[in-house]
Amino acid sequence: MSAVAVPIERTALLVCDLQNDFIHLEGAYGRAGQTAPEILALPERVRPLADLLRARGGWVISTNFTLVPGRGGEPMISPHLKRLRPFLVKGDFQPGNWGHRTVDTLQPVDVEVEKIAYSAFYMSRLEWVLRKCGVERLLVCGIVTNGGVASTVRDAHVRDFDTILLEDGCAAFSREVHEVSVAALRPICRVATVAAMLEEVANS
Repeated sequence: MSAVAVPIERTALLVCDLQNDFIHLEGAYGRAGQTAPEILALPERVRPLADLLRARGGWVISTNFTLVPGRGGEPMISPHLKRLRPFLVKGDFQPGNWGHRTVDTLQPVDVEVEKIAYSAFYMSRLEWVLRKCGVERLLVCGIVTNGGVASTVRDAHVRDFDTILLEDGCAAFSREVHEVSVAALRPICRVATVAAMLEEVANS
C-alpha cells in the first residue's frame, strides 16, 4: 500500500463480475433464484463513484466471468462449478451475449476483461490492460467477497497495485461470509467505504 497519492487518471474502479447473468432477475442466477439482497444493491451503491471517476478522468474497468463456448456452443465448465451451479446452461456467461455484459447501471465501462476463474488476473489480459491504461491504483468492488473479489485483491497486491477494497461495494451470499472475508483482506490492502472514496476523489 503506497503512501504516495495516486492521480485520479491512474485510478480505476475495478468492477468484479457485476454482470447481467449474476445480477439481473432474468439472468442465469436470477432464473435459478440464486441471489441475495446485498448483491442486488451493489450496482446502485457503486454507481456514484463510477460516475465521479469518469468525470474526473479515472477509469471504470470491469472483469466479466466467462464460460467459454466449446463444440456446439456448449460451455466449458469446471467440475467444481458444475457441482455448485448445476443450473448453468448453454449461452450463460457467453461472450457477446446480454448476460455476459456488465449491468446497465454501471455502463459505460471503459474496458471489459473476460475472466475464467476466481481471480480476474488468472490467464486473462487484465494486467496488460491496466498497464496500458497507466493504472496504478485499484478501487475494487463486486462479487463475491470470498471468491472473485478476494482472489483478485490478493493477486493485485502481489503485482504491486495500490489496492483499496470497497467494503460496502462488494458482497457475498451471506453477511457473515462477507465480513470474515473483508477481515482477512485487511492486512494486505486498505479497506474503505464507497462514501469515503467519493469524498476522497471529490477532494483530490
